[in-house]
Amino acid sequence: MKKTHLTETRFSNLELSDSIIKGLKEAGFINCTPIQDKSLPLSLRGKDIAGQAQTGTGKTATFLLATFQHLINDESEKIKNPRALILAPTRELAIQIHKDALALSKYLNLKFALIYGGTDYQKQLDKIKGNVDIIIGTPGRIIDFYRQGAFTLDNIQVTVMDEADRMFDLGFIKDIRFLLRRMPPAEKRLNMLFSATLSYKVTELAYEHMNNPVLIRIESEEVTSKAINQVAYCPANEQKIPLLLGLLKQHQPQRSIVFVNTKRCAEQLDDYLQANGHKTAMLSGDVPQEKRQRLLNDFQENRVTLLIATDVAARGLHIPDVSHVFNYDLPQDVEDYVHRIGRTARFGASGEAISFICEEYAYSMPDIEDYIGEKVPVQTITPELMVEDVVKPERREPRERVMQRDKRPPRSEHKPREHRPPRPATATNQASTPENPPPPQTQQPA
Repeated sequence: MKKTHLTETRFSNLELSDSIIKGLKEAGFINCTPIQDKSLPLSLRGKDIAGQAQTGTGKTATFLLATFQHLINDESEKIKNPRALILAPTRELAIQIHKDALALSKYLNLKFALIYGGTDYQKQLDKIKGNVDIIIGTPGRIIDFYRQGAFTLDNIQVTVMDEADRMFDLGFIKDIRFLLRRMPPAEKRLNMLFSATLSYKVTELAYEHMNNPVLIRIESEEVTSKAINQVAYCPANEQKIPLLLGLLKQHQPQRSIVFVNTKRCAEQLDDYLQANGHKTAMLSGDVPQEKRQRLLNDFQENRVTLLIATDVAARGLHIPDVSHVFNYDLPQDVEDYVHRIGRTARFGASGEAISFICEEYAYSMPDIEDYIGEKVPVQTITPELMVEDVVKPERREPRERVMQRDKRPPRSEHKPREHRPPRPATATNQASTPENPPPPQTQQPA
């Protein structure tokens, strides 16, 4: 890993306990990143922070260390838990924060509860009912357990909101406010908010629920990391798959993510790549949580080196050593471009971001270039880059639609009402009985 992304400030020079410093050294943390250098001296002295920095610059360690030290400093005669709440917009990010927390708190006597939706409901409920110090999780399930009385927010001393802009994107902001309003007042807590962008709505949230926070922006003039080599190609729609196969053959990426805009495109691309000899994993919004974790574990442990993903994976995934990011489809939201390519070149490493300016999404590139403040170089598509003998996958029918058709009864069993023969006159009807009453007189012709 390169060291050029680090500052001269050492963690050992900060107001951190010896037990925290010991854990940091074992984890390989010696010098601070810029966001850590600017934030930690303030947060360690109880000052609220609203921080903006690119992904992969050490924001997680920043708020974890400040949280740990704040709780260690608690000298109450009787400590009441839980004392800290760390909120994340996605399950993957919550899991990663919990993993980092365990590593950095190795020599601390702190207990954690990891809470997120999709799986392990009773197990998580039992855990949060225990005497935990720090809750890490997504807002929905945390609120579910809170409404059941599984824990109280009365003793919260530290609140963290990670990827705050993503909270807005996913519609979690009402849930966030629900939790914040049930905690002690902002001036009685340490509050930290971190985001890739400090937009107006994010800063409004900070000033509303934090105690006069200090706004810290790192490299705000540089939206994308200089360690990412960005290039683009302009294929026709029918050239995209041959070009992607050719680029994969040429670059031989150590570990890569291919981003697409829709689940349907992800499925088609997954079929093509597998048919042409690539072992892939596909991650989209409707993948069950247990399968999602299995796919991510396979990707992190190199059992699969090519991940096809919709934007559900663009934020909150801390996967090391992603060497290449492919924008098979250009995103329609300019910020998503930054978050996608931010999956590579993390923690000082370098990376490649290759985008396809295709017929369908070409209109997005001018807005992306305006947002990042630079032009993305366009490369020529040479014959050598195009794979000619592309193997076509076997066509598969969408199972959901097939099942719906199979369950639908034949049309003859459900004739439209207007095609049924008219009701016979009253004289030809059967005898009137309680089970078979005569039709009302109003139905007779005048």
